[in-house]
Amino acid sequence: MPPIIDISNTILTTDRLILRPFFENDLEDFYTYASVPGVGEMAGWRHHETREKSSAILKGFLEEKEVLAIVHKGSGKVIGSLGIHAGNDEINTPTVREIGYVLSRDYWGQGLMPEAVHEVIRHCFEDLKLDALTVGHFTENRPSRRVLEKCGFRFLKHKKYL
Repeated sequence: MPPIIDISNTILTTDRLILRPFFENDLEDFYTYASVPGVGEMAGWRHHETREKSSAILKGFLEEKEVLAIVHKGSGKVIGSLGIHAGNDEINTPTVREIGYVLSRDYWGQGLMPEAVHEVIRHCFEDLKLDALTVGHFTENRPSRRVLEKCGFRFLKHKKYL
């Protein structure tokens, strides 16, 4: 059984970002980036068409305690999310997690996601004492592939996503 990851008291910082738990009052920022066509689709989910959809997902984040809000220090706004999830069936080690992330289109191409992922990698290995991290991306999502390459991940295999 994998150890429980609970990010409810986690605050990580980088030069330009704060990674912290989501709060209920993050709904408007969350909806702002999650409702943009093409943003969620790059991560495998349909963009949010209503605030109610964002609210329901935000409630799940609060309950599951696995997803960090990415806050831009300059604006103070939540501009994305980064999750530390159980669920890699192919590597049966109790201390393996899979990360997943999404970033507001307004902040693409600024090196923010590699900055966030590097800090989460550090946290996972140094603070949480995990043995391994995995991550996946869609073949056509080249920017996500570049994030993973910049963060030291290596290709393992192609997998069909249904």
